Amino acid sequence: MRDYELLVYNNICLDELVSHMIYIMEGSPYDFLGSRDDVVSPSDNDAVRNTAFECVSRLVEFGASHGISGNLWHHYLTMLLVNDENGYSRACEIVGPISGSIVDAVVHDMGIIRELFDYDFSVMSDKLGLTVWNLVEDYRASSEESRIYNSRIRSRICELTVRFEESKSAEEMKDNLTMFYKEYGVGRFGLHKAFRVDRDHDGSVMIVPILNIAHVKLDDLVGYEMAKKRLTDNTEAFVSGRKANNCLLYGDAGTGKSSCIKAIANEYFDRGLRVIEIYKHQFEDLNSVIAQIKNRNYKFIIYMDDLSFEDFEIEYKYLKAVIEGDLEKKPRNVLIYATSNRRHLINEKFSERNDSVHMEDTMQEKFSLSARFGCSIYFGKPDKKEFQNIVRVLAKRNDIDMPEDELLAEAAKWELYHGGMTGRSAQQFIDHLAGMKE
Repeated sequence: MRDYELLVYNNICLDELVSHMIYIMEGSPYDFLGSRDDVVSPSDNDAVRNTAFECVSRLVEFGASHGISGNLWHHYLTMLLVNDENGYSRACEIVGPISGSIVDAVVHDMGIIRELFDYDFSVMSDKLGLTVWNLVEDYRASSEESRIYNSRIRSRICELTVRFEESKSAEEMKDNLTMFYKEYGVGRFGLHKAFRVDRDHDGSVMIVPILNIAHVKLDDLVGYEMAKKRLTDNTEAFVSGRKANNCLLYGDAGTGKSSCIKAIANEYFDRGLRVIEIYKHQFEDLNSVIAQIKNRNYKFIIYMDDLSFEDFEIEYKYLKAVIEGDLEKKPRNVLIYATSNRRHLINEKFSERNDSVHMEDTMQEKFSLSARFGCSIYFGKPDKKEFQNIVRVLAKRNDIDMPEDELLAEAAKWELYHGGMTGRSAQQFIDHLAGMKE
């Protein structure tokens, strides 16, 4: 194989499974560097056979975890290609085809990768007595559920595999891959909607995909039409490349503020919007997070849930600097959305108004954080009529068959002991009824 000739996608052959597969194809100890000191001599057929069984095992696990059917080896190569973040793939993400010499290098690489796709394993499987190889070439997933990607992304990756198999040339493979980059992007940001911030064992800041995000839509939130419109108008401007404001969703608990952010992540994913959740104790990592995303072609919302500070907490100073006040200009592809039960995010006391020497300065410091959110949207508790309407709509969606008078009477009892008249308590009430019905 000519894997050592790869110019742009050379990381693919550093993958352990691909390296083992190439070892089997070559029938000799081999890797990207040209030697494999840790592999037994190829004269030992048992070593090659054991490696082949290990590859089958890993490919079957890959198929099961991703919910994929078909040729697992082809799907695995496709998965590596759509996740390979290199100079070409990052340039093409969301924007599509580019020009320049790097395109010729990619066509060159596609010719080599096509050899991996077209390799005939029948001789190898016969020689080694590898009767289970048919599992790799014609795998049937037991479930359509993927633990890694949502069904739409998984289906699109499988479609890309078929296009690779049907491609007549390296140029055609390159075109198909480029269109995938344009439609979805590349790597973790291309294939996932939402992320959280973490640290690796060395203490470096990482942006880690959230594999399961609730598939909420804004229409699922009953009422709050003006609030939802203001949120979507601001987000629409942002993803369209126009100027938009940082956004604070504040108001009573259980009124759907967090659900709106989840809905935004779902509804604007196809247009390149990604959401990164960060917690209060991680605010000192904000600059590192922004440094990792500022040169990507996506739009990023940094999301802070239930944001508020006591008077002794100083983390808000990191946030103030990032939003407005740092010497470095905030990237145009980054906004900050936060939810809070408080309009003024930093707790204040009456004593401060009397004890502070410079009372006005103290108050300005307290108010300065919330003032940096150019779009503030209020979510209040519904009144009785609105609450009853929420209950009716949710009951209909969940096929709750109960006389309306009884339904509303039971809902009134429920809210007395479960946080009052809020959308959350209405949903909990309907979930309770649905559970009792089943």
